[in-house]
Amino acid sequence: MEEIQEHQSQSIGKDDEDEIVVEQAAGVHGDPLQHGNFPPKVDSPVEILQEKVTKQVVKEGHGQKPSKYATCFLHYRAWTESTQHKFEDTWNEQRPFEMVLGKEKKEMAGLAVGVSSMKTGERALLHVGWELGYGKEGSFSFPNVPPMADIIYEVELIGFDEVKEGKARGDMTAEERIGAADRRKMDGNSLFKDEKLEEAMQQYEMAVAYLGDDFMFQLFGKYRDMALAVKNPCHLNMAACLIKLKRHEEAIAQCTIVLAEDENNAKALFRRGKARAELGQTDAAREDFLKARKHAPEDKAITRELRSLDEHDKAIYKKQKEIYKGIFGPPPQPKPKPANVLTRMWQWLILICQWLLSLIYRLFKRERRKAD
Repeated sequence: MEEIQEHQSQSIGKDDEDEIVVEQAAGVHGDPLQHGNFPPKVDSPVEILQEKVTKQVVKEGHGQKPSKYATCFLHYRAWTESTQHKFEDTWNEQRPFEMVLGKEKKEMAGLAVGVSSMKTGERALLHVGWELGYGKEGSFSFPNVPPMADIIYEVELIGFDEVKEGKARGDMTAEERIGAADRRKMDGNSLFKDEKLEEAMQQYEMAVAYLGDDFMFQLFGKYRDMALAVKNPCHLNMAACLIKLKRHEEAIAQCTIVLAEDENNAKALFRRGKARAELGQTDAAREDFLKARKHAPEDKAITRELRSLDEHDKAIYKKQKEIYKGIFGPPPQPKPKPANVLTRMWQWLILICQWLLSLIYRLFKRERRKAD
C-alpha cells in the first residue's frame, strides 16, 4: 500500500503504510459544517424535484448522480417546518446514514427523492411535504414528529455504491466487506495526496460505513483485527484532514474513537494533542503528547510539540508577570503639595517687619552718634 507522508515527520506513522502523516502540514481552510439548532439560510435558487419536494444547493458536488438501488451514504439534519424543532441529526453520531434508493422506509420517501438528485459531496436544503414524510399520523415515538408535519432536511451526500459495481453490502462476506472498505481508504489516500481534502474525507467516511458498529459487533479474532486495521487508519486519516481544515473539535472526536479501541495508539494521542493545542487546551494537549512519547520515545515530532508547549507557557508567564508588575508594583511617590497662600503672605510680612526693625535700629544708632 502506498504511504502518504509529509517530509517533516520522521517516526509517527512511518511503519504504518495505510495512514497518512501530516504532523506539520500547512493549514487549508475548508467549509466547516453549521452546528446551529435551526435550518441554515440559503440564497440559491429553488429547484422543484416533485410536487412535494424542493431543493436548494448549499454546496456543489461532483461526478454522477446515484441511480435506483444504489447504496447511498449521507449525513442529514431534520426539522419540522412549522415549529423549527430539530428531531434528528446524524452528524452528531459520527457515522453516515445508509440508504438504498428505491428500498427506503416510507417516511424517508421525500429524503430519497432529494438524495437521488444530488452528486457526491453536494450539500442541499430540502423541503418535503408531509405526504412524503411521516404522513397524516406523524410519529409519537422517536423521532417525535407531529401529524401532517412538513419537514426540512439539510443533507450531504458523502458518496454511493452502484449495485452493478459489485454485491450489495448485505450480501458480502466479512472479507469482501473489509476489502471494499480498504479500497475506499486507498482512494481517500490518493485524493489526500492531491490536496482534495473534502473528497478524501468522503472516501474515508464511506470506508468506515462498511465497518459500522453492527458489523463490528459480529466480528471476532482475526476478522475483527482485519477490520480494525482498516477502520482505525480511516479515523486517523480523517483527523489529519480535519486538522488541516482547522476543524479541530471534529479531529479530536475522530482520534477519541480510535483510542476507545486502542488507548495506547501513539498517532491518535499525537493528533488529538495537536488539535487540543490549537484550541488552547494546553494541559490536555501536554497529557496526550506525554502519553504518546511513552509509546514512541524516539519520535522527534512529539518532542517538538512538547517544546512548543513549554515555550508557549513561558511566554504566557512572562506576559502575566508584566501585567501583575504594573498592578502590584511600588506605590507612586506623592507630589509635593503647593504651599498655602496665607502662610506665604505671613512669612513675607515677618521678613518685612524684620527689615524695618533693622533699618530703624541703624537709623537710631546713627542719630545717637551725631548727638554725642
